[in-house]
Amino acid sequence: MRFHGFSILFLLWVFLLILPSYSIANDEVLALRAFKRAISEDPLSKLSDWNTLTGDPCSWSGVTCSQNQVLSLKLSNSSLKGFLAPEIGMLSSLQELILDDNLLLGAIPKQVGKLKRLKVLDLSKNQLVGPIPSEIGGLTSIAKLNLQSNGLTGSLPPEFGNLVNLVELHLNRNKLSGLVPASKSTKYPFENRSAGLCQLTQLKVADFSYNFFTGNIHPCLKNLPRSSFQGNCFKDRGFVSQRSTSQCFSFNDPQVANDTTDSHIDGKQGKKKERKWLLVLEVVTGAVVAIFLITCAVITFKRCKPKSSVIRPWRRTTNWKDQITVSIDEELLKDVLKLSRQELEIACEDFSNIIGSSPDSKMYKGIMKDGPEVAVISLCISESHWTSYLEHYFKTKVADSARLNHENTANLLGYCKENDPFSRMLIFEYASNGTLYEHLHYGEGYQLSWIRRMKIAIGVARGLRYLHTELQPPFTMSELNSSAVYLTEDFSPKLVDFESWKTIQSKVKQDSGLVINGGSFHGIVDSIERRHMDVQGNIFAFGMLLLELISGRSPYSKDRGNLVDWAMERLHHPEKMSTLVDPELKNVKAEDLSVICDVVSLCIDPEPSKRPSMQIICAMLEDGIDTSITAVLNHQSSLAWAELALAS
Repeated sequence: MRFHGFSILFLLWVFLLILPSYSIANDEVLALRAFKRAISEDPLSKLSDWNTLTGDPCSWSGVTCSQNQVLSLKLSNSSLKGFLAPEIGMLSSLQELILDDNLLLGAIPKQVGKLKRLKVLDLSKNQLVGPIPSEIGGLTSIAKLNLQSNGLTGSLPPEFGNLVNLVELHLNRNKLSGLVPASKSTKYPFENRSAGLCQLTQLKVADFSYNFFTGNIHPCLKNLPRSSFQGNCFKDRGFVSQRSTSQCFSFNDPQVANDTTDSHIDGKQGKKKERKWLLVLEVVTGAVVAIFLITCAVITFKRCKPKSSVIRPWRRTTNWKDQITVSIDEELLKDVLKLSRQELEIACEDFSNIIGSSPDSKMYKGIMKDGPEVAVISLCISESHWTSYLEHYFKTKVADSARLNHENTANLLGYCKENDPFSRMLIFEYASNGTLYEHLHYGEGYQLSWIRRMKIAIGVARGLRYLHTELQPPFTMSELNSSAVYLTEDFSPKLVDFESWKTIQSKVKQDSGLVINGGSFHGIVDSIERRHMDVQGNIFAFGMLLLELISGRSPYSKDRGNLVDWAMERLHHPEKMSTLVDPELKNVKAEDLSVICDVVSLCIDPEPSKRPSMQIICAMLEDGIDTSITAVLNHQSSLAWAELALAS
């Protein structure tokens, strides 16, 4: 008996050892992990403490727990870019899901409807698209629902009538259309599941403005402010100002418009289609549930079988992103030039003129038939590995890059998207004088005189100021270094974000690890491998770039170590500042060097929040460094005149 008792205690001890050391349920841990994996960019490092391998999720930023249950997930105004993972529906105790003012893409997953205890759902001010899932009607505890300022389309689900505790409803500034289900629905006359909004006795605030809703405003809703209905396509134009007839007609399909004029004509046909659709949905849902249960049973059986003593952490066998149905806005690239593969093949000499490559992409130089030189990036991913997530990522990144239009950025000229043969390519303007890295470390020293280096520094600063402060949302370089600065014939710098395309496949496969916040002095080796620098990270990298520009040293080498560590003891001592400069450089102005050192010190501050904006940094450089002819005259040197001729 003693032996059996000891065996039971030993097995219990082993069982406890292999259990995760989390205070909350395992399915909630998995849901939070999936949420983080779905976020592709975190420029403000809001998820930097979300260590998905160790640690208690209840201590993570934005997560609030009580009695070992996740009650709130709140990450407002965090600049998070990515998708809302379907696994969010596994947070069964969640009462608040507040993710407003971010850059969430794709559709609202229907699994949100499983959050039966949810009281507040705020997904406003994002970039969500697609229809509102009817499953949201299952949120019977919801009191506040805010979906405003997105790109949601389709009609308002009649299941909204089930939200009996709803007090606030914000749907304004989307692309919703169709009728507002106000009175009891005629679609399900024998069911109470689709009672209209008039049945919601607790509803105090509702905003439907600036959509494309049609039909009449129901009398029971006219107690709401007139502004709640403006900017739509309602017939009742005397009640509140509406969109013009041409706007409404161009947005709504003509057949749909006719249907809304007399909604009873096709009522029976609509009812049959709806029932067929529901039948298909029920069959598919049943099959998915059955597969899920069988999978769980198999996993449980395998875990119970005797195994080796090696304990492996939980890991998915498939990429969850492959299973997401991503709603892709086909209008996203309507203003971006689309080129055929044949055109690019001719321009790039049968794709033989390769100027760069990586495991996931190749870069070609080409000359278009109308004359301009171009750089073409071709993504080396097969069609079998190209998911809907990757397609959406490709399109959003193309649209994001197409926003750039500045003299110090290499602008996107167009893209290529074909399926036979499978091709995804991007076309940038080409800077013919190579990269700054090549000139600093492999070129002739006389080509980069002090005046020319100062002009490059100011040009890069102006480019970053444009990306960070003149674009909304800000655009950040994935990896800012001297290899990302291309030079034109007259040595004007152009920032190129090629790195985000070189790593597109590895980017979407990332599923764990810490999100880096811009680095510290001794983190520069890691920052070289980092793919998604935030604004502060770009500023830190700019300080590194200035050091590299004046010293001619690489950011890191085995022989010389870390450039920042080497420079630190010289930056704050005027008598040692001159030792920062490349000994081969002539006509170095002490005033310029002092300004550069001040800027570098601010940029590489170990506390990211203390680093100044590029607007301030650019002003410091422009006000403190004079590269005009007058400055050269005052320099009183024949070599200075020669430098001016080279730099002009």
